[in-house]
Amino acid sequence: MRDMELIAEGVRTGLAKATQTLGLGGEWPLALPLNAVVAAMYIALAAVSVGIVAAVPIILVLAERKVSAYFQDRLGPMRVGPWGLLVTLADGVKLLFKEDIIPPQGDRTLFRLAPYVVFASSFAAVVALPVFPSAILGNVSIGIFYIMAISSLGALGIMMAGWASNSKWSLFGAMRAAAQIVSYEIPLGLSILMIVMTTGTLNMQEIVQGQSDGIGDWLVFRHPFLFGAGLIYFISSIAEVNRTPFDLPEAESELVAGFHTEYSGIRFAYFFLAEYANMFIVTAILTTLFFGGWSSPLGGEALLPGAVWFIAKAAVIIFVMMWIRWTLPRVRVDQLMNLCWKYFLPISFVNILGTGVLLLLEGEGIGLKLGEAFIGVGAVSWVVVPVALVVTGLAAFSGGDAKPRAVRPLTPSSS
Repeated sequence: MRDMELIAEGVRTGLAKATQTLGLGGEWPLALPLNAVVAAMYIALAAVSVGIVAAVPIILVLAERKVSAYFQDRLGPMRVGPWGLLVTLADGVKLLFKEDIIPPQGDRTLFRLAPYVVFASSFAAVVALPVFPSAILGNVSIGIFYIMAISSLGALGIMMAGWASNSKWSLFGAMRAAAQIVSYEIPLGLSILMIVMTTGTLNMQEIVQGQSDGIGDWLVFRHPFLFGAGLIYFISSIAEVNRTPFDLPEAESELVAGFHTEYSGIRFAYFFLAEYANMFIVTAILTTLFFGGWSSPLGGEALLPGAVWFIAKAAVIIFVMMWIRWTLPRVRVDQLMNLCWKYFLPISFVNILGTGVLLLLEGEGIGLKLGEAFIGVGAVSWVVVPVALVVTGLAAFSGGDAKPRAVRPLTPSSS
């Protein structure tokens, strides 16, 4: 808050000089209360955040159409605007003028409220993202905790939409979405916990600053356990945003369109915007925690502004998500849950244990000394951990062939 007041004081002084130069009187800006200037700045930041949440999905929808066309050897949108750049904007205008239908037997209040809850959770999470180096923007002391807490409102909005629609298909889709989101938030949260253990802070700006010495300093490459955590986070984030191959809540072949089947017009647009906004948010978090955020991969003085590096890294991860969507088929519900509870959860616990052990060893200054060079335990673990995994796997599968179980022959029924 103190930093914001200092910036507000500078804005007020600068505004006074500007109005005096223009002959508008330079005294009235100085008479403005400092709290009013701070409030106006917060309102401006909120407006910028809303613009980002609205603009990012438009760009990502167009990008997904072009990427899918490339993978399917098509041209994609080409007619509306140059190279089809305005087709998504045209779709948005179409949704604005479509009829807004509410199921007559549904809960009208919850039906109206649900899209805004989902969209608001996406909008509020943008505030804590450290897109560029700043003492104000994205510099929240409990940034990770805030984002994890506020993003959980999306599951509540989805359940509200399914219940209020008075449709069994919408309700089934909402229940699938809630089960999927709640399940995959556990390994996702455990992956984030490893970052907190390693850095000792919840402030996302401080986490990025600890990775500012180049690509070798990124946390994803620090040791194998953090690399595994980054991979688990990436796959879990795909499930969190309901994208193929984990788009079970919107499986058109089974549930029509899932929890938003009964929605149309602008309310459907809110769900659509929130889905792609969440896609950007999870990739931005992954970029911040594991890939150095706004820092340059080369370290030292950045050749490009921090925001450019941040957006470029997030764009690469988003492209991989789109690549997966148009390459892999949809999994079954049981496969989706098995992946989370039988594999990701125990692997996450092993990663946390391994990270804790390495942190203790690093704290004791233990490592490998080769001549004059000292190699820390993090670098040594890149050799030790894969060898241990290979040995464990060979030991697990090197036993003799299991004896076939005797099968009792079927006897004819007495009836």
